[in-house]
Amino acid sequence: MSYLNLPTAGMYARVAMLVVFVFSMPAQASDLAKEKRWADQIVDALLDGESLYVNDGTSDFLAIHTEPMEGDSEKGVLVMHGTGIHPDWQTVIQPLRVALAERNWHTLSIQMPILENEAPYEAYDAITHEAAPRIKASLEWFAAQGVKSVALVAHSRGATMAAYYLANIKQSLPDSVVGFAAVGMGRGNPDGHGKNIEHLAQINLPVLDLYGSEDLQGVLASAPERAAAARGNKRYQQVMVDGADHFFEGHDDALIEAVHQWLGQL
Repeated sequence: MSYLNLPTAGMYARVAMLVVFVFSMPAQASDLAKEKRWADQIVDALLDGESLYVNDGTSDFLAIHTEPMEGDSEKGVLVMHGTGIHPDWQTVIQPLRVALAERNWHTLSIQMPILENEAPYEAYDAITHEAAPRIKASLEWFAAQGVKSVALVAHSRGATMAAYYLANIKQSLPDSVVGFAAVGMGRGNPDGHGKNIEHLAQINLPVLDLYGSEDLQGVLASAPERAAAARGNKRYQQVMVDGADHFFEGHDDALIEAVHQWLGQL
């Protein structure tokens, strides 16, 4: 005699929990229309580097590749911008992607997930995970170009997204990833729970935690917490640039030198 496998009460409960979880997941996604508007402006005005598109498995996103000065380097830097902007932003991002190429690194500056202009800062928490496939696809692009070592260099919200990726992908992190420079990193969200603090404790790569003495209050206030979270990582270092604000206005040279000096240690 055969019997049907009827669902148990426990199975019903698990299914109900799954349904609740799925329908409670954030519905927000990167504003692709805004990304396209940024891309149209950037491609037309680009002076240094070459624009290209990388596919993350779902959609294409803009990237800017700047070749190293000598042209034969096997070293790369993946540059990631902050909240709501683009991969050729005039502060922090553009200076780094160009200057590091002049110091013989391939640089690839990528479009990070963004929201509409009116979106509150905390809304970005819901799309942090979207950065992971973009970072993965960018690392694969580097590998296809013959680049054997890549450092992640990210500013502000970009640092939060990069830290999320590194903390959650550590079991399958490509061997090519050699370090993470976080510029202007805060707690990671405005409610004080501090996802960046949690993620730093899980990252074992060389880490540069770089910020300015005139940085945002959240960056300054969380500096001791970030250092404490990374105390188990002997390759973590925290550097403050005197006089610099969150965007290193007027302090490009100090920003570039700090990152370049750290890259030289990898």
